[in-house]
Amino acid sequence: MEVILLEKIANLGELGDKVSIKAGFGRNYLIPRGKAVPATPSRIAEFEARRAELEKLAADKLAAAQARAAAIGKLQVSIAHKAGDEGKLFGSIGTATIAEAITSAGAEVERQEIRLPNGAIRQVGDYDIDIHLHTDVTLTLTIKVVNEA
Repeated sequence: MEVILLEKIANLGELGDKVSIKAGFGRNYLIPRGKAVPATPSRIAEFEARRAELEKLAADKLAAAQARAAAIGKLQVSIAHKAGDEGKLFGSIGTATIAEAITSAGAEVERQEIRLPNGAIRQVGDYDIDIHLHTDVTLTLTIKVVNEA
């Protein structure tokens, strides 16, 4: 199946690229989410007519993501969680808890934007987490997990 990308997709292509993908990926993910359209002659002509508008929209999204990254990068995030004597947490800290802590610190972050490279946090300490705000904007933020007193 051939589609025209309406925005930049990681590991696939840039805005306006005509790419060949598996039918299920296009039918179930890209097309319903508005990230691509089927590459028919009429859709290609329609895309070329809207190209400038779509490029401006993509540039605006990138600028907004960079502004959010600058705001989030200034934060000092600390999460208090119940832990044992040796620093092992009772339970774990996942993406939802981290997103809630960052949001309460002053910057809006969705749970889906947080990437935990080593899985859920299970020990007290400092951790680097990745926040994926845009295809081109990924921020590394250090969070501190402390024992709840």
